[in-house]
Amino acid sequence: MPQNKLTRQAVDRHRVSSVQERLLTPDDAARLAERFRLLADPVRLRMVYALLEAGELCVGDLALTVGASESGTSHQLRQLRLTGLVRTRKAGRIVYYRVADTHVRLLLDLAVEHYLHDHEDGF
Repeated sequence: MPQNKLTRQAVDRHRVSSVQERLLTPDDAARLAERFRLLADPVRLRMVYALLEAGELCVGDLALTVGASESGTSHQLRQLRLTGLVRTRKAGRIVYYRVADTHVRLLLDLAVEHYLHDHEDGF
């Protein structure tokens, strides 16, 4: 009981309130976490990087680029599209995919730079 009383007295309510005002809402945090979850998959991450490098690719070209099957690539692209990470453009019967937001490149480039810096000896 005394420990609980000390904790209550030590709380800086102004600081807590200030931080709470700047936090993501639970819904926004869940959506952002879903995007990170999708990018945590090595195949999807390579696909996103390939799209960033190429600008846009069709399923067949992307599959060949990352060494995956077309059906698997199509499935992964569907997941990325549903979360808004990639967009499509149709040209006749061919669907081209591209990264929807250029901020993804900034985020991934920073993550790769950090990773390579921490693992310099391995490269």
